[in-house]
Amino acid sequence: MTTLGDFSATSIEGQQTDLSTYQGQVVLVVNTASECGYASQLPALQQLHETYRDRGFTVLGFPSNQFNQEPRDDGDIATFCERNHGVSFPMFSTVEVNGDGAHPVYKWLKDEKGGAFGSKIRWNFTKYLVGRDGHVVKRFSPTTEPEKLVDTIEEALG
Repeated sequence: MTTLGDFSATSIEGQQTDLSTYQGQVVLVVNTASECGYASQLPALQQLHETYRDRGFTVLGFPSNQFNQEPRDDGDIATFCERNHGVSFPMFSTVEVNGDGAHPVYKWLKDEKGGAFGSKIRWNFTKYLVGRDGHVVKRFSPTTEPEKLVDTIEEALG
């Protein structure tokens, strides 16, 4: 069966990253956009990352401009997220999350857990919690504040 570790992605710094690096960890995958109203969730996502990283948890951010809210290039995204929101969790190069051009990890995530209106991602800051076994535990809507994920993260961490 396919797991998160079967994929790779380009880091925001331009390095190919094998996602098996995160095997055995609990991972929150989020499609981000700096001009989205939900970008205000970035500090709370960073807080989750800091609170739980010593227990084997990380947040992975995948910027996307499919909703026309991420006009920056990768370098500017990294600077913006770090300077304005204190983001230090891993960020990746801008990807598509829907359609034929969707990044393979997003095709897999959507196949694993569809949303209320099918598998299509409807907006930025859709969140997928992946368990230590590399399988999707749960999908969360963009409106779900990161603080509301604590119980599910705690349960996944064991």
